[in-house]
Amino acid sequence: MCQLMGMSANVPTDARFSFTGLVERAGRTDIHKDGWGITFYQGKGVQEFRDLKAGSDCDVANFLKLQCIKSDIVISHIRQANVGALTLENTHPFRRELWGENWTFAHNGQLKDIHSILPLGRFIPIGTTDSEHIFCWLLDQIEQAFPTRPEDPTQLYDFIYAKRQQLHEFDVCNFLLSDGHALIAHCSNNLHWVTRRAPFGPALLKDIQVSVDFSQETTPNDVVTVLATQPLTTNETWEKMQPGQMVVFVDGELIKLYQ
Repeated sequence: MCQLMGMSANVPTDARFSFTGLVERAGRTDIHKDGWGITFYQGKGVQEFRDLKAGSDCDVANFLKLQCIKSDIVISHIRQANVGALTLENTHPFRRELWGENWTFAHNGQLKDIHSILPLGRFIPIGTTDSEHIFCWLLDQIEQAFPTRPEDPTQLYDFIYAKRQQLHEFDVCNFLLSDGHALIAHCSNNLHWVTRRAPFGPALLKDIQVSVDFSQETTPNDVVTVLATQPLTTNETWEKMQPGQMVVFVDGELIKLYQ
């Protein structure tokens, strides 16, 4: 299966450390070498990078490891292809516009016969993956229920949680979703998260001998949460999500836990 990585922070933060660990699994320490992608939110805009090469041996990925792109929400994905050809349009994360805002989605799992089960509306997949299909279906469902953004975001999160139950029942459906305001994560079998806050300390990546002392990179008010399919570091305590759980992070803080 594919692997996911996401970040939510209360200040613009670079994700180089986590991304460096993730792409090691894209062909070097693991088998997820069928393309990779990453999306950085900056205000209402996004920066996106993706490639079909294995992330562990890709010039674009190596370039990003050196760039201090600061963002408050990040979604990244390394692919082990199951459904859909090895093409750029099938590479996650996927993005669409709803309510004049960028929505981003990345998925880990495989949902059988989903193309014939879940009908689509105005959101149409560009590629052929089950992942993009369920993203388009979910946005259609949201738009039908809320023609405009609800004033109370909890209504939106409750609705997404209800709809993700349909996906969870089909098969494995771990996903990261963001509208630029919150980072939403659903777990079918494997998803972990860690929140870093003062007092900050050192962290050591699991897949490569790289460490960082966050006390030298942060202020006492910073809060940063990182999510990943499997923990990226060896000396931090990661929270393992349970099957069926959904979490919502805003500014690095857990604001809603569904289970």
